[in-house]
Amino acid sequence: MKKIAPVRAEHTHRRKIYVLDTSVILHDSHAIDHFQDNDVAIPITVLEELDNFKQGSALKNFEARSFIRFLDQLAGTHTLQDWIPIEGENRGRFRVVMPRHPVAFQDAEVVFDDRKPDHKILNAALALQEDEPEARVILVTKDINLRLKAKALNLPAEDYETGKIKDLDNLYTGKALIEGIEHEIINEMFEKGAVGIEQLMPQFPPDNHYYILKNGTHSTLAFYNPVNRLMERVEKQSAFGIKPKNAEQAFALHAIFNPEVKLVTIRGGAGTGKTLIALAGALEQRRDFRQILIARPVVPLSNKDIGFLPGDVKDKLNPYMEPLWDNLKFIKNQFSATDKAYKLIEEMVEQEKIMITPLAYIRGRSLSKVMFIIDEAQNLTPHEIKTIITRAGENTKLIFTGDIDQIDTPYLDSQSNGLSYVIDKLKGNRLYAHVTLEKGERSELANLASELL
Repeated sequence: MKKIAPVRAEHTHRRKIYVLDTSVILHDSHAIDHFQDNDVAIPITVLEELDNFKQGSALKNFEARSFIRFLDQLAGTHTLQDWIPIEGENRGRFRVVMPRHPVAFQDAEVVFDDRKPDHKILNAALALQEDEPEARVILVTKDINLRLKAKALNLPAEDYETGKIKDLDNLYTGKALIEGIEHEIINEMFEKGAVGIEQLMPQFPPDNHYYILKNGTHSTLAFYNPVNRLMERVEKQSAFGIKPKNAEQAFALHAIFNPEVKLVTIRGGAGTGKTLIALAGALEQRRDFRQILIARPVVPLSNKDIGFLPGDVKDKLNPYMEPLWDNLKFIKNQFSATDKAYKLIEEMVEQEKIMITPLAYIRGRSLSKVMFIIDEAQNLTPHEIKTIITRAGENTKLIFTGDIDQIDTPYLDSQSNGLSYVIDKLKGNRLYAHVTLEKGERSELANLASELL
């Protein structure tokens, strides 16, 4: 009987060339390092666009400058029209490609009737596809619409996958409910404050994981302490006049108060109290830290840079930082104007013991003995999150808060943002704790809108 050779997909063993868009470089200036042994091409239009981003103090400006320096070092004595080997074992090559009009393929500038940078990038990729027929050319971009345009021109296109969470439905929540716990164990938790983990489960849970232990109407809050390997009881503590209204908020405050935990993430929707809890917890520990820094990424509205706003840097940033001031005012108003706590907050602001600052000013600093709260962390890239965490010096604690369903930047989503990334990568580490807040506590009307509208 005649044997039939197995059919193989044509592109399975073909060399791949990934063409990177500007959005990928601004997302991760080290993107070239993440394509294994495949070749990487950068359209010269991307270099033109990066030239526009190199000025400024925003994180994307640092990414642009970092990539330009990296490219200059990589090129060495070569011209960028050559295929230049990327340093490292089993790595591919790199070159810059020109946006000429393709001959055998459709011209993007003609098809879309516009000579915009995106169409020059498409033409560069199409021309490369024409010049390298033995290779599979793939456009990589964070811009969804550009991916659609590429596919309309029969050009393969992909999102930049590095740092993207694959299983978002099972993203770590930091908490669990265990029902059917024996009454004796719950009683022992109240009497002794802790029980051996073997009384509850056959194996050790993730470090700093939180639990609601329940038996009928009897229950207690607990967390797994990786230091002594015990399940310890969590008591509902108040912080600077703010009392936790549910178990999740109690867990979040416990994590903020825990001196063994150096990094806390709090995820939750609008009205769940994530920013308020973080601020109150920081104020309660004011004596343990030299300064409380509060920041959030500046995401300009209507695609306008903050430069169009009048005033100095402080005036320009105030509209973006107002929600942080609102939370601080809410805490202050828990007390009367004559109360010591009320005056203390005002004094801390005046003396810059509490300071609201743009994230751009953090880069390059070493933050020692600081409580640093980063709000709206879902608007940061994984690379930006890493940059912030690496600023932490001795006795510094970081708190990231955010809602991965409320992302305001065009090139991030619930899978690729920095908050999801850090939750997924650091879960189970003894220096890290996470809590997902699910119950809204702002008002009955806010809860109604969240549930039904």
